[in-house]
Amino acid sequence: MISRLAASFALAAGLGRTMTAALRATAPGGARRWERTNHAGRTVDLYAGPATALAAAVAAARVRPAAGLTVLAAGACGAYDDIAGAGDPRRGFRAHLTALRHGEVTSGAVKLFGIGAAGLLAGSLLKERPADKVLAGVVIAGAAHAVNLVDVRPGRAAVAVLALAAPGLLRRGPGAELAAAATGTAAAVLPDDLGERTMLGDMGAHALGAALGTAAVLCNGRTGLIVHAAAVVAAAVQGDRVSRWAAAAW
Repeated sequence: MISRLAASFALAAGLGRTMTAALRATAPGGARRWERTNHAGRTVDLYAGPATALAAAVAAARVRPAAGLTVLAAGACGAYDDIAGAGDPRRGFRAHLTALRHGEVTSGAVKLFGIGAAGLLAGSLLKERPADKVLAGVVIAGAAHAVNLVDVRPGRAAVAVLALAAPGLLRRGPGAELAAAATGTAAAVLPDDLGERTMLGDMGAHALGAALGTAAVLCNGRTGLIVHAAAVVAAAVQGDRVSRWAAAAW
């Protein structure tokens, strides 16, 4: 089992670093397209976003194809928000649902419903009982959202994934392998993220969160799913507070 975990970790970490380097060397569309300004006003690149999403998706698909597709879908929804929602200061599902009630379909709302649908589809494929399918969908979509909520300062999202995935590494089976894939992907991006050379963006953060969520789904039965679902729903409801706490964490 240890060799399988090591293989998942190494695949995710290796792909993450290799894809980031390849994107940085080629800069498709020109380097300026990939530039962003971080919280401190420094110019960083966004190469880690697609590299992280693709690495996590490939490593997850090796364990469960449905998990890989879900991670890829979450990353794609995040990429849409990175592009269409650039400059939009609204964060959290409350802000986007409020805009929706007033007739405005924000990129955040598209992302919210897209990731929710992907999570429910994955839940229906990964679990057998109807209630478990729904709970699994909530956990996957909620985890993707929660990781994005803490991605407000360098390294926060990656460190959160490393910490939250650690218990899954002590389990057995596909869930542990998915936890190793999430850990490897987060470990690969952490040095550049902390060094303020790159940022995950919504694409990378949502993909990491979806990988973490699918690992939790496969590691847990009904009781564990209920606990995890309650945790991610609470994080969503208190989204602004979660983001502020993450920003002040260190």
